[in-house]
Amino acid sequence: MELSLIQKIIIYAPPVILAITVHEAAHGYAAKHFGDMTAFNAGRITLNPIKHIDLFGTILLPAMTILLGGILFGWAKPVPVNFSRLRHPKKDMLWVAAAGPASNFVMAIFWAFAIKFSMDAPEFIALPLVLMAKAGVGINIVLMVLNLLPLPPLDGGRIAVSLLPMHLARPFAQIERYGFIILMALLFTGVLSKILDPLINLVYGLINSLI
Repeated sequence: MELSLIQKIIIYAPPVILAITVHEAAHGYAAKHFGDMTAFNAGRITLNPIKHIDLFGTILLPAMTILLGGILFGWAKPVPVNFSRLRHPKKDMLWVAAAGPASNFVMAIFWAFAIKFSMDAPEFIALPLVLMAKAGVGINIVLMVLNLLPLPPLDGGRIAVSLLPMHLARPFAQIERYGFIILMALLFTGVLSKILDPLINLVYGLINSLI
């Protein structure tokens, strides 16, 4: 089924905004749980998308990648986390970083159930709901897998810093200043898709086996 531009916006906008909003709020909630109140004090532990939206990263770039048929790519305004304020900074960093991708996995399962239960709805509800739910599954899987790449400042990079011994963690963390440039290079050379596609298919298979 070929969708018009307006239909694509209507179908993709809610799951994209929800995926990124919940992802960032999950980081903030985990940070608060482990002792850092920075995100809480900044009002960022919220499901209000306006607090998290970055005009380019949350709206324009995802829209371009969806319309052009490439891999979904985007980001929100990062939730501020002061890792030094965590009760056990190096250890707790892992859980704060993992909270975002974990929330995307939960949302992918939610959207997968929505596909299943929409089958019993009237056709005028079922069709748009299925399209939106399929978009929701795909968006959340891509965001989860992308963010788990072991490249600072992605969540996977912070998880790696948490797990590495200190003499390796420090130099690895220094990659963060070049992380965005590396990520853009991987994206525009097509290497990123080659890395992510097998992992995305693996997670799709896992979710299908759970539903």
